[in-house]
Amino acid sequence: MQEHCKINSNAILIFANSSKEELKHKCMPKGGVLFQGLTEHAINTAKKTGLPHFLITEKEQYGNSFGERFVNAIKSIFDKGYDNVITIGNDTPQLKSSDIIKASRLLQAKKAVLGPSRDGGFYLMGLHKSQFDVRAFMDLPWKTNTLTKKITTLIEASKVDVIQLRILLDLDTSEDLQRILKGLKDTSKKIFLLILSLVAPFREIIVQGFVPSVFNFNNTYFNKGSPFPLH
Repeated sequence: MQEHCKINSNAILIFANSSKEELKHKCMPKGGVLFQGLTEHAINTAKKTGLPHFLITEKEQYGNSFGERFVNAIKSIFDKGYDNVITIGNDTPQLKSSDIIKASRLLQAKKAVLGPSRDGGFYLMGLHKSQFDVRAFMDLPWKTNTLTKKITTLIEASKVDVIQLRILLDLDTSEDLQRILKGLKDTSKKIFLLILSLVAPFREIIVQGFVPSVFNFNNTYFNKGSPFPLH
């Protein structure tokens, strides 16, 4: 977390577990290095915006379900006195500071913002405190591929426009490593090289559409409300 005087009414919530916690659910070679690198990338991306930002890991989260933990984290930022909260995770390395800045400007224009992911979830959400109903948000269908649509419907019921940013891919499964790598050439060199170093030994196999079993993700665990895989 970076300390700021409250000059801006917008704040960024980085909702991301520690690499130690991630490794309990996503097992891969050098996974600890990857997850730490992803979190550092998310923090650095937030820093570049100049907005106040707060990292909430499993140590600060509370609640019995993902929805409860995520909603309580959002509430904690509003409770600090900010009017708008922009939520991001650590699993969308294609996310740029310009995306967050755009979201901030839209919030100042009285819009709500969603950055949809390809799986029906989202990598970014921007809300004004007046659009945030704790109970309604806890009742949303977290971890389903209708999440973005349901949030949009909920907010638009309050006569607020929901603006969608570009669609990005988040890192939920081992197969996403290959897809994300292809889209990282125009982003941070450090995170690109980090992911490349992980997949390079298996590059020929991955290009053929097969990800080695050593990249073993627990299919019951995802971040930011991304849906369970459909088979």
